[in-house]
Amino acid sequence: MNIISNYEQRKFWILVIIVAISGFSQGMLMPLISVIFETDGVSSFLNGLNATGLYIGTLLISPFIEQPLRKYGYKPIILIGGGLVFVSLFLFPFWQSATFWFILRMLVGIGDHALHFSTQTWITSDTNNGNLGKKMSIYGLSFSVGFAVGPLFVNLLEISEALPFIISSVLCLLAWSLVFFVKNEHPEALKGDATSTGWNRYKFAFKYAWIAFLPPFVYGFLESSIHSLFPVYALRLDFEVATVSVMLAAFSVGAIVTQLPFGILGDKIGRSNVIIGGLTSGTILFFICSQFEQSALIVTTIFALAGMSVGSLFSLGITYMADLTPKELLPTGNLLCGIFFSLGSLSGPTFGGLYLQVAQGVSFLLLIACVLGVTLCANLFYKNKILVLLLHHTLLENIDF
Repeated sequence: MNIISNYEQRKFWILVIIVAISGFSQGMLMPLISVIFETDGVSSFLNGLNATGLYIGTLLISPFIEQPLRKYGYKPIILIGGGLVFVSLFLFPFWQSATFWFILRMLVGIGDHALHFSTQTWITSDTNNGNLGKKMSIYGLSFSVGFAVGPLFVNLLEISEALPFIISSVLCLLAWSLVFFVKNEHPEALKGDATSTGWNRYKFAFKYAWIAFLPPFVYGFLESSIHSLFPVYALRLDFEVATVSVMLAAFSVGAIVTQLPFGILGDKIGRSNVIIGGLTSGTILFFICSQFEQSALIVTTIFALAGMSVGSLFSLGITYMADLTPKELLPTGNLLCGIFFSLGSLSGPTFGGLYLQVAQGVSFLLLIACVLGVTLCANLFYKNKILVLLLHHTLLENIDF
């Protein structure tokens, strides 16, 4: 029993390390390429459009990834995904072309999604709900740590443009090699409604947990727009590249601080309450930040606080989905979380880049505040609807017919 427990712990931490390195690569790649393109005079719209390659790759692979996972298990999918990310990162320095880099970003998106889908499904399937918030918060924490460190490596551009890509690819290779130390496993077999083929399985998962897919969506929008377009906006406000890197790191560090506490709190008081609290404070903080965006100190401080508020939305969304979804539908639910995260991540650079071109003179941070505010309203509406249904059900039970 102790041997099994030790193996399960080792497996969990190997998955956590893999996700941390993936976070590092993503955290570095988005601002790195944005800064390179901005320096080369590429327009903000095309800059943002190029950043969508990562999420287009994620969406392209999404319809085809669940069946191979069920057939071959978690390990092969992680190995293929991690290998693809390593090769793509290694190829970046060989040819600086917007088209070539867009294709490489698509390949990174395909590999990253295979890796994340497999690891988070493995963890959610292996863990009971009473401990799921804690484990997924550690999972999210590891990604956030990597994501926080990533932007700091943008400064290596001063030494060599190729150096950040090389370091990232080597770290990916090292993390990828750890997968060979775990045994392959398969998700739980389908039964009942879950045996439906094609889109019906997605329909059932969406019916159970649609509200849980909104936090991954909004976090995807937030993460991609802040890391790929805020550097462009900040450079136009005459901030130095080093200062922007610290601002982005502050957001990620803030997310790190609250990942574990919010995960444990979600286990105790419910994910919905924690999500609503985070969205409320995040909306207020980004609105305040838009009014004081000329001050590097204020922006950095508020970014850290905003990271603490909304940095756990993705992991909270996954655990919320696991609460609402039957166990055999967890791979489908995890896949939908990834799809919604990608849709949000795709929307961020696209609409954010357009916003920067059209709404000149209006703070970019107001866009972030508005997106968070709309998501907050949707969650409040859902919670109110559930409370009304519960009250109605209670009243019917108490009526003496």
